[in-house]
Amino acid sequence: MHNYLLYIDPGSGSYLVQAIIAAVLGVAFFFKNILIFIKHWWYKIIRKKTNTP
Repeated sequence: MHNYLLYIDPGSGSYLVQAIIAAVLGVAFFFKNILIFIKHWWYKIIRKKTNTP
């Protein structure tokens, strides 16, 4: 049985943390923009329905 000890030096560790943070924030902003688009689209449809006589 092999026992591998993995070592992450400070440079690689900070790069890994930076990549994870960037991925999380990228996904958050992506879905935030989609939600804003859907809200505006939905409110536009509702406004058209309520303004028609």
